[in-house]
Amino acid sequence: MDALRALSDALRMAPLRDSFVASVSKISSHTGRLIVSGMGKSGLVARKIAATMTSTGTPAMFLHPGDASHGDLGMIGHGDTVLALSWSGETTELGDIIAYCRRFGVTLIVATACPDSTAGRAADICLALPQVREACPNELAPTSSTTVQVVLGDALAVALIERRGFTRSDFLTFHPGGRLGAQLATVGQLMARGDDVPVVRIGASLVDATIEMSRKRYGCTAVVDEDDRLVGAFTDGDLRRSFTSQHLGDDIRHHMTATPISIVPETLSSDALRILNERAVSVLFVCENERLVGAIHLHDILRAGVA
Repeated sequence: MDALRALSDALRMAPLRDSFVASVSKISSHTGRLIVSGMGKSGLVARKIAATMTSTGTPAMFLHPGDASHGDLGMIGHGDTVLALSWSGETTELGDIIAYCRRFGVTLIVATACPDSTAGRAADICLALPQVREACPNELAPTSSTTVQVVLGDALAVALIERRGFTRSDFLTFHPGGRLGAQLATVGQLMARGDDVPVVRIGASLVDATIEMSRKRYGCTAVVDEDDRLVGAFTDGDLRRSFTSQHLGDDIRHHMTATPISIVPETLSSDALRILNERAVSVLFVCENERLVGAIHLHDILRAGVA
């Protein structure tokens, strides 16, 4: 916690504040990838940073310093930016990557707690991290230092998300699988369309609406006007309440629920599930420009794996 407070304070002041802003600007303006490297525990953090960047709209990859010295320096291309992590700034294994960047004019960003170190002086941009005490009782095992590195990487990723205007829809493109992908799916991707949507026009009879509701699997039917605008919904509850009527030919408008809840196709499935739970209903009708275009049932969302 002390280390994180120190990082928070440092990010509010020069030089780290200014170099952080410069790093975000440089990474976002380059046409290539972000190549992240580090050795040991810093290397594990570098892998995490590369993975986070890649999944949030900044193409990135991890380059192991040892592999770089044996042919993988060729992975660094024109327009790439290198982010090297070294707490001491004297990680010998990073030497060939640093030399390669200097030789071919590749932008080098170094995150280190020792800006006057070899790596810090060689950097185009030096992210001077605060000197923090390791939480290890022997003050040896990387604990506080690696936490600071991880948080710095996440801060860079979040800033780049904001700079690029990376949206939830963009996020779904890179996370189509699993529960996260389901939560980010839109209602338009899961809803029923066309003939699968139960619907009658205003002026239909109570019998017509009951038959339409029974033919489809939603336990209700939408009621639309002559322009396909949603004006009501006829549900199982409405049907039960209509039993007091002696006239099965009654106009459905006398028995329907007026101004039913509706959503748009762009609504996230997770948001639709929340609305269903808050309103204690099992079906939502989907409208675009006030016109009915679909319907989604609670079971459709659950089957997609949202909950």
